Amino acid sequence: MLQMGGPLEIVGPEVEDAERVLTPEALTFVAKLERGFGARRRELLQTRHERQARLDAGERPDFLPPRPEVQDPGWRVAPPRADMVDRRVEITGPVERKMMINALNSGARCFMADFEDANSPTWENCVQGQANLIDAIERTISLDTGEKTYRLDHETATLLIRPRGWHLAEKHALLNGEPVSAALFDFGLSFFHGARRLLERGSGPSYYLPKLESHLEARLWNDVFRLAQDELGIDRGSIRATVLIETILAAFEMEEILFELREHGCALNAGRWDYIFSVIKKFRAHPDFLLPDRGQITMTVPFMRAYTELLVSTCHRRGAQAVGGMAAYIPSRRDPEVNELALAKVREDKEREAGDGFDGTWVAHPDLVPVADEVFTKHLGDRPNQMDRLRDDVRVSAPDLLDVRIPGGTVTEAGVRANVEVALRYLDSWLSGVGAAAINDLMEDTATAEIARSQVWQWVHHGAATEEGEPVTAASVRELVGSVPVADDARAVFEEVALTEPFVGFLTFSAYDRLP
Repeated sequence: MLQMGGPLEIVGPEVEDAERVLTPEALTFVAKLERGFGARRRELLQTRHERQARLDAGERPDFLPPRPEVQDPGWRVAPPRADMVDRRVEITGPVERKMMINALNSGARCFMADFEDANSPTWENCVQGQANLIDAIERTISLDTGEKTYRLDHETATLLIRPRGWHLAEKHALLNGEPVSAALFDFGLSFFHGARRLLERGSGPSYYLPKLESHLEARLWNDVFRLAQDELGIDRGSIRATVLIETILAAFEMEEILFELREHGCALNAGRWDYIFSVIKKFRAHPDFLLPDRGQITMTVPFMRAYTELLVSTCHRRGAQAVGGMAAYIPSRRDPEVNELALAKVREDKEREAGDGFDGTWVAHPDLVPVADEVFTKHLGDRPNQMDRLRDDVRVSAPDLLDVRIPGGTVTEAGVRANVEVALRYLDSWLSGVGAAAINDLMEDTATAEIARSQVWQWVHHGAATEEGEPVTAASVRELVGSVPVADDARAVFEEVALTEPFVGFLTFSAYDRLP
């Protein structure tokens, strides 16, 4: 077992680069964050549980009562840093060395290095991911596979980092015998090692904040940022934050979230896959929220359309950038038909986003950068963004955000089978240490696996029947589970998160204990 200095007790196995990352000074910094904010984080998580109980009992979310300071038309978020004024294409990926180099070299304006949904949080991945960030910032990151050498180009994407969410803990780092917040662990190490280096290079520390459910959770992040900057003698406001609006509850508090993080130039991103998962999870007790096959939940159905239009109008009214959702297609370099279909779907998706007023968008593969860039450049012209499009025409009510009706939507046998297969194959990959998995020509991460397993749970729980007339039962799902060639651990986790009562909040809760 690895034991290193500082007030945190490290109980992970020995891994490469630990001595560079887990220094006594860095661990002392993380411990200070945990001592300062761990209790508040736990209180907010308890608030989530209490809110869920009220939703189960029939409460429906609504916009918050007006607060004069938030309603004041005069405030704006701090302006974007020079290297983030133009975010027309962002690429995302795990903190794995080769994928980081390829993403930084992809031609995208920004790269989000992901410790969360695209990362399997083995101790090795988390520690080496931090070392990879240091090397990327220092521009020394490289990889020699024997067949090919990977190095950074002269021009690279602006680096942003996504730590894990408030709901997760890091079991290998203990304070007073208890696991610390994974969010504070990921943020703390990356900020300690990287913030000053980035500022010296004319950039600065930039973070994506996942899974927020309220403005109070955003306020907690803002207070973390303030303390972190003060501790390292860095000017307040040096951090730039982008919040993923990927929960249905956060959609009702977008303006309040921007207000809480305004000194850190907050932007919002439409994290659409987790958003669909959140709708299923939060209203799981109610059959009127039963959704059809995943493939039928497009960005043009009422509740998704309302959410994205509200996001753009809220952002631009407050001087914030709005970043669109993920294109998960993987272009095929061997199959022209698959490639043509993928590019056509990406183009259609990005045309809609650019037309709606988004300032940029996400892709998961370097080969998708050119098509997304082309679409946004056509709409932007010589402008770096379209924050001047205020979308004053947008009027979204609380019922609009909750309107999950999908005319003609059905549950099909193929849809059930696809959900079971995707969730199982992704879990099999995640448990083997790979958090971004290519499945059926899509780059899948935890978010799509969450949709897949939660839909299965919803259909079984409410006794849904397929279009073909067959009921979706635990027994029929288990029969499908047995037909997918994956490890037993993946099957066990899937059955726990898709077929047991009560509903498991995140599949990572069940799967994390099985990781080294």
